[in-house]
Amino acid sequence: MTWGRISLVVCVVLLALAPLTLSPFRLGLLAKYLCFAIVAVGIALAWGQGGMLTLGQGVFFGLGGYAMAMYLKLEEAGSAGLPDFMVWSGVEELPALWKPFGNPVFALAAVVLVPGLVAFLLGLLVFRQRVRGAYFAILSQALAAAFVILLVGQQGLTGGTNGMTNFTGFFGLDLTDPNGQRAVYAIAALVLGVLFLVAKLLVRSRFGRLLVAVRDGEDRVRFLGYDPALVKTITFTVSAVMAGLAGALFVPVVGIISPAMLGIVPSLELLVGVAVGGRFVLAGAIAGAIAVNYAKTLFSEDFAEGWLYLQGGLFVLVLVFAPKGLAGVVESVRERFGRKPVEVTA
Repeated sequence: MTWGRISLVVCVVLLALAPLTLSPFRLGLLAKYLCFAIVAVGIALAWGQGGMLTLGQGVFFGLGGYAMAMYLKLEEAGSAGLPDFMVWSGVEELPALWKPFGNPVFALAAVVLVPGLVAFLLGLLVFRQRVRGAYFAILSQALAAAFVILLVGQQGLTGGTNGMTNFTGFFGLDLTDPNGQRAVYAIAALVLGVLFLVAKLLVRSRFGRLLVAVRDGEDRVRFLGYDPALVKTITFTVSAVMAGLAGALFVPVVGIISPAMLGIVPSLELLVGVAVGGRFVLAGAIAGAIAVNYAKTLFSEDFAEGWLYLQGGLFVLVLVFAPKGLAGVVESVRERFGRKPVEVTA
């Protein structure tokens, strides 16, 4: 059994034992980290495999999160009621945009389709114009900023700055009950595992090899008769769908969704986790996302004002001294000490 498979088995065992060993509060934190890890898988696909530096994944995370939050709010309000924040905002009638989200099938479809459609259309517009590198990064970052401004300005539709909170149920699960919280954690872990396997199969497929070729030499791939814009658009769409699913799970796990969680800074924090873990290795991206967010929780309790500086410094150090992240460092150590000596015969 290879080291990769051994590590995978160990991670599965640890995740399975977590509900038995952690308190409900710590288990909720771990479930939140798993949601961020789902986003990290998508970023590793887009950035690590495809060379697309995405600084706006918070947009797709928010689209999925708000779609799920709208359904949960309507479920709590009942057929004749209004969500609590609409009552406080003076809204007297349910907006037309909200009405379809009373159907759970529509809401689940929106969690996947809305982020995917937005990413697909954006990809077609951007990649057809051969926008890449820093220009694409700045564009995605601007999209995140604009999305936050839009959410804040629509108090009656989105809850404005405060967003939506106080979720008590999730498809029949009581989120105030520890058993319900364990079930939501299990769902988050299962979704992460499934998406990791899907991403792994995608990377190892012919499409995955073509994606790496586009990253390393887009013009050469174009000269060979392939369409790099389509390859990048599909990958960008897949990463957006993963972020949307993560956002939808984040709502019942944390119990809140607001613009403050979706802007430029949260998107950069997701990117830092992937960079630290290793953007070229899917498992490294997951480990980095969990480790960075755990460190954020740990250090921000005692060094709330200094954490952002520490996080930024960590990002710079990794990019300068370990561009492949911790996964690359581990791989280098394995190659150095695991290499068998060459026998010299006379």
